[in-house]
Amino acid sequence: MAKARELRRRIKSVENTRQITKTMEMVATSRLKRAQDRVVAARPYAESLAGVIASLYDPGLAERFRLLRQPEPGAQRVALLFITSNRGLCGGFNANLIRRTASRLVELEGARHDVELHAIGRKGIGFFRYIGQSLAAARDDIGDRPTAEHAAEVMEPLMERFVAGDLDAVEVVFAKFNNPLSTPPTLLPILPIRPPDEGPAGSRSVPHYILKPSAEAILEVVLPMYVQNQMYRALVETAASEHGARRTAMKSATDNAGEMIDYLRRTYNRARQAQITQELAEIVGGAEALKG
Repeated sequence: MAKARELRRRIKSVENTRQITKTMEMVATSRLKRAQDRVVAARPYAESLAGVIASLYDPGLAERFRLLRQPEPGAQRVALLFITSNRGLCGGFNANLIRRTASRLVELEGARHDVELHAIGRKGIGFFRYIGQSLAAARDDIGDRPTAEHAAEVMEPLMERFVAGDLDAVEVVFAKFNNPLSTPPTLLPILPIRPPDEGPAGSRSVPHYILKPSAEAILEVVLPMYVQNQMYRALVETAASEHGARRTAMKSATDNAGEMIDYLRRTYNRARQAQITQELAEIVGGAEALKG
């Protein structure tokens, strides 16, 4: 009887766990839809900014804007940002981002670059502090609802240092949102802004614009906006990827809990059946003993 009671307790415990994971799956699904809408809304704006820069780019103008300054070969000072979530229960989502960041850190240090880490998200902050890796900056206040203001707060100090020559490059590791099941860790170079790709014939199709007040004045405004938008896209895509990963993980946990409940119920039924059979055998044996 003790075994049957233990099985009933285990079944009840797994049922409670399944109820929690099912609820978390539903919450993640709801949040994923809103986060996915933010990703879709951010992409056309980023493409338009890139198109404006491509149309205005000229090697002569590039020399006047420090954000377009390409670093010299050799050792560089690189700021490596990486984004993780503040919460867990999302499978290997954070582990994959941390692994990609650590891999890139080894690559940069192997090339004799001076690297400083900037962390966004509690999971990444906790891991690198645990292994004793120093962090130049750490933020855990952005969460899964990033805004353009958050992106500006992160990038403005780095842009100022880049313009001043204190940094040669800025890169970010984030989760690219392809779909809820495909969120690969991705490395995105943000600074310096790379010149637009030329066509196969070495020329670009440039629309005929009337520029007022001038191309220089427009680039002075558009370039910082483009950099901040790149960071904003990394934040919103990582947030959407987190919800997708959590939904997938919670669905898998819910399905596994259901399979475990079925197994425990079968085991309980067999144990109960064996117990009843034993009791009947004892009753029949006792009755035969009384007859004798």
